[in-house]
Amino acid sequence: MKETMIGPYGPFVAEQILTDRPPLLSYRNPRFHNLEDWRTQARAKALEMIAFPDTGETPKPEVVSRSTFEGLDVELLRWQLAFGPPTEALFLKPQGAKGPLPGIVALHDHGGLKYFGWRKIADDGRPVHPILCRHRDDDYAGKAWANEIAKRGYAVLVPDCFPFASRRILVSQVPRTLRWGEAKDVTEAEDESDIHRYNHWAAQHESIVAKVLFAAGTTWPGIFTYDDRRAVDVLCSRPEVDPERIGCAGLSGGGCRTTFLGGLDERIKCAICLGMMTTWRDLIIEKCHTHTWMMWAPGLPKYLDYPEILGLRVPLPTMVLSNNEDPLFSLSEMHRADDILREVFEKAGAADRYASGFYPGPHKFDAQMQQDAFNWFDRWLKA
Repeated sequence: MKETMIGPYGPFVAEQILTDRPPLLSYRNPRFHNLEDWRTQARAKALEMIAFPDTGETPKPEVVSRSTFEGLDVELLRWQLAFGPPTEALFLKPQGAKGPLPGIVALHDHGGLKYFGWRKIADDGRPVHPILCRHRDDDYAGKAWANEIAKRGYAVLVPDCFPFASRRILVSQVPRTLRWGEAKDVTEAEDESDIHRYNHWAAQHESIVAKVLFAAGTTWPGIFTYDDRRAVDVLCSRPEVDPERIGCAGLSGGGCRTTFLGGLDERIKCAICLGMMTTWRDLIIEKCHTHTWMMWAPGLPKYLDYPEILGLRVPLPTMVLSNNEDPLFSLSEMHRADDILREVFEKAGAADRYASGFYPGPHKFDAQMQQDAFNWFDRWLKA
């Protein structure tokens, strides 16, 4: 018998849930003909399954600081949402630009680094922490990619999201029985080992967070999509920004956030998912152990395969970039996800609005991928 993540129960899951038949609300089903009718039904079900907490409020950001750095105007922003600590974000635009500029919501990754958020992919001129230098070298060709795209003429907002950086859960905020090891609340000025200990504690605590969210009737995608949609509110409210030309992109955990934000928010006119595209079959049967709790929404696979969440945005421009040696996924299922999205866009008569690429190497958003992604944004958001 083939080994599975859940031993002898694996074949039951594969046969009962993860068949080759399109899920119930897949646009690939022959019964769906009208694109808008299908999207309205499927998007509503996806929002129901992730238990999106639509509280209705609009954030009121305050400017913490202003500066200029490498030809960019930089603002550190903060806003309070309906729950949790205040969100911190960095806003970047070409120095002196009045707009209207196309806007990008740049979504940071997971990376096992919950102590950091927007700082993983953006710079405000302050020294970059050594942990982040190594992280960028490994995953981003040493670049702060949010700054790089801003220099091309974009207004870029880089928000922290639950539960990272300003939105993270502090050790001192949980019961003592959950304060394992030597982890403590730290500031960036403290020893690097303290930050590593916090990240290790946060990784252990992740399953507790997932249990609480599920038991409370919500999900991790519901919470981070709430955070990210409020960030879109902030970006669209900026006087320098054209709210009709908004894009989003992110690697890894940021790619997961792109999948949900791009699929569920019609204001996102161009979306690029980086290093985070495969199928539920791959995630559940083969690779669940390589992933965070962030992406799971119980019941959703019955209605949409994972790539079809992003496909809810068809016919709006969409790009997916993947790596051939990415250990987080099965290559065959990455290609199957690509085939699913291509089929969705072709059925909608929008084959030219979907692009994908497979690159040599491991999990990353390297220089060539950045160039291809930025060119895709230029094509669809600068017209």
